[in-house]
Formats: sequence, structure tokens, C-alpha cells
Amino acid sequence: MAHIKLLPMLLSLSFWASAQTPSVTGRWIVSTNYLGTPLTPLLNLEQTGDKVTGTGRGYKYAGTLHGTDLHLMATDEQGNTDEITATLADGKMEGMDTETDASDKAHPMILKFTAMLAPALEHPQPRTHEFTPTVFYRQVSPFNKPVLTINPGDTIHTTTVDAGGTDMNGVRWSLGGNPQTGPFYITGAMPGDVLVVHIKKLTLNRDWAESDDGLDERALNSDLAVKVKDNGKSIRWHLDRTAGTATPETPSEHLKHYTIPLKPMLGCISAAPGPAQAPPGTGDSGYYGGNMDFNEIREGATVYLHVANPGGLLYFGDAHAAQGDGELNGNALETSMDVEVTVDVLPNKRIGDPRVETAADVITMGLDGSLDDAFKEATSDMASWLAEDYKLTPSEIAQVLGTAAEYHVSEVADRNAGMVLKISKDRLATLVK
Repeated sequence: MAHIKLLPMLLSLSFWASAQTPSVTGRWIVSTNYLGTPLTPLLNLEQTGDKVTGTGRGYKYAGTLHGTDLHLMATDEQGNTDEITATLADGKMEGMDTETDASDKAHPMILKFTAMLAPALEHPQPRTHEFTPTVFYRQVSPFNKPVLTINPGDTIHTTTVDAGGTDMNGVRWSLGGNPQTGPFYITGAMPGDVLVVHIKKLTLNRDWAESDDGLDERALNSDLAVKVKDNGKSIRWHLDRTAGTATPETPSEHLKHYTIPLKPMLGCISAAPGPAQAPPGTGDSGYYGGNMDFNEIREGATVYLHVANPGGLLYFGDAHAAQGDGELNGNALETSMDVEVTVDVLPNKRIGDPRVETAADVITMGLDGSLDDAFKEATSDMASWLAEDYKLTPSEIAQVLGTAAEYHVSEVADRNAGMVLKISKDRLATLVK
């Protein structure tokens, strides 16, 4: 009888012990220091019984969890190995990561790390944040302190200064070089996610802009280079916000009736690159976005950006009242602007380069040192988009690209040239997903 009486107690203790056994399933934010650089890679783990599998930093892991002790091993295609040993306690992980180069097995890299589960991506009641910037950054850095923390689905209403650092009242806040508003920290955004930036409103907040009469050297042959060798003077433009037009303030004889429509746009929009990369200046561009100078990043567009840091760290600035394809003058109609964006997150959705969506088109951005390479990047990323979202085969992708692709030169004025590939949504509507 005594044994029978003890049975419920033993079962209860067994259940209690099982309930206390930690689970490692989830997305873990790892914190470590690699040769003086703080890194926060993501480790995705899934547990079945005492077996654990996972992915992170290009490795595929397999291992076990016994009690609170985790052991994982991975080997890549080149024979490099990575071994993780860690202990779990109070929802945190602490351990050692040993990475061994196949060509130098005698000198493994051993790193201490801590990790915590990434917070669940939540969408509480959306809020609109009125934000007045007091600092503007000239590097798109993951090390700059966030100016505001928001939730997915929230809206930011704020302002930018122009490319020279001057605000709507003509007050200089920063040195030139496209100083940025931000960074904004988006709760729940993690490396391996995509930041979704809906541009709701772009409102010019002053009646003038500055440009010049130079032409970028990528656009010049030897004859044209000689003809424009004395160019380079500043041009000031009057912005008639009521009529929606811009005109040179002191036009030459042939341009005294020259008028262009206002098409406000953001020259720069970024999610900060990872800390392993030296923080780029705000005149540069890459997989993180940056100074893309694409004239369709304007009101109504949605920009998709690769997340490389917890929180995403969103920056934007370099407002243009108008710009032709390529930004041939080396700048556009540089001005300040009121900006309203709504920000969201697509979890576990990897993209390479920035993507843009408008009411009419889906658009991939190629950004590289030459237009040829930028052309290839834009094409490759669109092929990936069609394969991922529309499940097209390589043959089907080639047929769609060959009949529907539209290419535009977005940028030639900076280190990276830009080429965009557009496909009309009307064409894509005929595809069977």
C-alpha cells in the first residue's frame, strides 16, 4: 500500500522535473567578441527529444541537449568545422564556440559567447510617433545609439536635413555628405528578417533646393568631357509647392521658361550593415541599402531591406525634390523634407539586395562598381524573387525576364553604380502561383 501511495508523488515529481527541463527551440541572439569586434549572429535551433538541429553563420548543426548541457557540431563543404558547447539557465545560454579552419587545424578560433531567445514578433495596437531629430549621422553604423524604439506596424513622422546638413529654416546641423535621420530600432526585427518600409508621405518643407551643372564622368566620352570641363557651378532652384513645379532661380537665356515637376524622393534609406563590416559613409550603398538615389523611392513605394542587426536600425535622408535617372549632375534637387513611414518586419525572409515595390511594379536594385555588374545583380535578384514567390523554374524565369524586364540606370554619381529591373504587376498577375 505504501508503494501505491508514493506513486502519485513520484509521477508529480517526474512531471515537475520534465517541466523544468529547458527547451532550445527558437531563434537565439548570440553575443560574442571576434578579434575586438562585437558580433550578434542569429542561431536558429529546433529540438526533438534530446536531439537538436540548427542553422547559423552558414553552418548546419546537429547535436544533443542533456539536461542543461547543449552540444552542437557542424561541418561545411570546405571541411571547416564549428563546435558549440553551452549551458542553459534562466532562459539564457552561455558557452564556447570553437571554429576550426580545415587548412589550419592546429589553430582553432575559440570564442566565449552568451545568447538569449529573440523576443516574439508582435503587432500591438499601431502607434504614430512624432519625432524631432537633434542629431544626424554621417555613417550608417550599427554602433550609433537608436534615437527611437518602435513596434512593427508603427508609423514615424519626422524630418530630414538636406545633403549639406541644412534644415527647413536654413540652419546647418551637420557637415555635408547626406546626414541621416535615425537609427530607429524596430522591436523583434532580427538578422535573417526583412525590414519593410512603407513610404506614406514625403512633404517638401521649404521653397528652395540646390544642385549644380556638372556631369558625372561615367556619362562622358572624350568629346563631351572637353565641352563640360568648365562646368561645376552651383544652381539654386525655386520650389513652387502649390503648383508642384521647380524652376532655376536665375535661369540662363535658354532656360528662362524651363520648368520640371516636383517628384519628392528619398535618396538614402538603409538598415544598418552588420558589425563585421566597417560602417559605410552615407554616400555609399550596398546590400543594406544606403545612398541608392533611385527616383522611384517616393510616396507610395515600399522598400525591402536585409536585416543584419537586432532591431534593424533604420536610417533615411538625402531628400530630393526631383531627380532624373542616374543622378547625372552628381546630386539632385537637394532639399529638406517631412517624412512619414510605416515600418514592418517579415520574419525569416532573406533577400540579397534591396527591393522596391510600387503600385505598378516590383523592382530589384543592382548596386556595384560598374553598370555591367549592377545589371547582373538586379537580374539575379529578380530571378530569385520569381523563384521564391512565384515558384518559377529557371526556364520560366528566363521567359518572363526576356519578355517583361524593364531596366533603368538609377545611379552613376557615387562609388557604386545602380541599375534597377522592373516587372509590371500586370504581367505577374497572369502567373499561376
